[in-house]
This record gives sequence, structure tokens and C-alpha cells, in this order.
Amino acid sequence: MSAVKDLVEYMTKALADKPDAVNLSEIEGETSIMLELRVSPEDMGRMIGREGRTINAMRSLARVLGAKMGKKVTLEIV
Repeated sequence: MSAVKDLVEYMTKALADKPDAVNLSEIEGETSIMLELRVSPEDMGRMIGREGRTINAMRSLARVLGAKMGKKVTLEIV
């Protein structure tokens, strides 16, 4: 498990009302990491936040950590 996945999973579980329903899958390539986040329908709005601010903040932190590792990070809510 990469540090980026650990960070996103920690943030997501801290925000979720149902942390057991959080599922984060990672697809790692040579130069990129794709993270797919699945949460319960009740937590979807909380993950997105007002005007997408929460998910955009998580994406920014993931990109910064990925850049330190030399990889491009993409975070999507499925």
C-alpha cells in the first residue's frame, strides 16, 4: 500500500459516518496512481463537500504527496 492511499483512506474514514463502508482501490502504473473511492450513499455528500471543496482538498493533498514520489495521482469517487 502506498503512502498516498494511506493518506486518502485516513482522511475519508475520519469524515465518514460509516467508515466500514469506505473502499479505496489503487491502480498503480509506472508514472501514475489512480485511486477509486467508494463510500456509502449517505456519506457521498460529505465526501464531496460544498461546491466540491472537500474532495478537491483531498485531491490536492494526494497530488502533492504523489509529486514527492514522482507520480501523478488521480482521485475519483465512484
